[in-house]
Amino acid sequence: MASRPLIACPHCDTLHERLDPGARGLAVCRCCETVLYRRGMLSLRQWVALGWTTLIVFALAQGFPIAILSVQGLDVSLTFWGALRLCWDRGYYGVSIMTGLVGFWFPLVWISLTLWVMQAVANRRLPPDLGGTLRWLARLAPWSMATVLVLAILVAMVKFAGMAQLRIGPGLVGFFLLSFMLSGMGRWDARALWREAEDAGMVLMSGRLGTGAVCESCGCVQAPPVSGRCRRCDAPLHERRHDEAAQVWALLLAAIIFYIPANTLPIMRVQTLLGASNHTILGGVIELWRLGSWDLALIVFVASVLVPVTKMLALSFLLLRSKPRGVRVQRQRTRLYAVVEFVGQWSMLDVFVVVLMTAMANFPGLSRIDVGPAALNFGAVVVLTMWAALRYDPRRGWERLRAARPDKDDHDD
Repeated sequence: MASRPLIACPHCDTLHERLDPGARGLAVCRCCETVLYRRGMLSLRQWVALGWTTLIVFALAQGFPIAILSVQGLDVSLTFWGALRLCWDRGYYGVSIMTGLVGFWFPLVWISLTLWVMQAVANRRLPPDLGGTLRWLARLAPWSMATVLVLAILVAMVKFAGMAQLRIGPGLVGFFLLSFMLSGMGRWDARALWREAEDAGMVLMSGRLGTGAVCESCGCVQAPPVSGRCRRCDAPLHERRHDEAAQVWALLLAAIIFYIPANTLPIMRVQTLLGASNHTILGGVIELWRLGSWDLALIVFVASVLVPVTKMLALSFLLLRSKPRGVRVQRQRTRLYAVVEFVGQWSMLDVFVVVLMTAMANFPGLSRIDVGPAALNFGAVVVLTMWAALRYDPRRGWERLRAARPDKDDHDD
């Protein structure tokens, strides 16, 4: 029985006693050097107040116009919801559903669930089915892409600045405020909320009932239960996935197949009084560069070209180079995986830009932008590579290393 709560590193399974790192401090795994948890300056009740503010700002950003565009006496009021509806009305159902989920519904549900659990823990009243709620929260977190949408708004406005008179709307201010607030709220993932409830004495302390099993859902360290379910959150305690590598390879192969039409087919079709033209992803980068926005061109190139290729190459490398090579090499592989996990969602940038520009150019008789077939293909690449990263288990490499050198400590090279 542990005197202090135990925490298992999510990347290598090393057990640690959970200590207080102090204000603005962080705890790092002694084995793979992954950041285990952080502590900020605000109290839980202050975070609850910030959560309510984030929810209000989210509603204002989505409800008010992002910008108002004018061409020859015609005005278009841009909102993200209006852009989604226009794409739906034109028959781009897949793109509309995909961007609507990751840009609106998933962030909204994620903010609401986080706020609900935070307020319940602050009031010392556990919500019903806490385990199920936090499992959904953990599943939604990687797919909530409101911060990517903010950057996409900026890119779309720069691209369209020379085609119409543009006035900033209150929704744009709301989106920029939202990006900062979501960055702060992002530290309250499901595991952090479990730790907060644990410190308040509201749930079973991790490690109190022994060691030998770690719940994938809540992170509770415990002796293997007879029932096969976690004693704290009632989630099934699964064994390691033996077909994990095969699943990741299948997802990567599918992503590569979709990546070819995503880069060769047009991502949007522009029609003006001067004629019609097709634009590819790389063509959009070149256009931004010619407009003088080399910084945004670089961001779009990295997010839409470099990041997808890097993710596929990095995951392939991790799968192929699975043989134990020592602690230092395994740490490097773990850091590489952490980078792949972090940058995954930013590749959705170009799909958001196309959806926004479809609404921005909606001037009947003057201009029109249609979503090209590459948009849905590129969205599929983003989803498949993120899914592959989530299916990859970095703990496998540490297990092989420990099996190859059972007499050595994990932090000895």
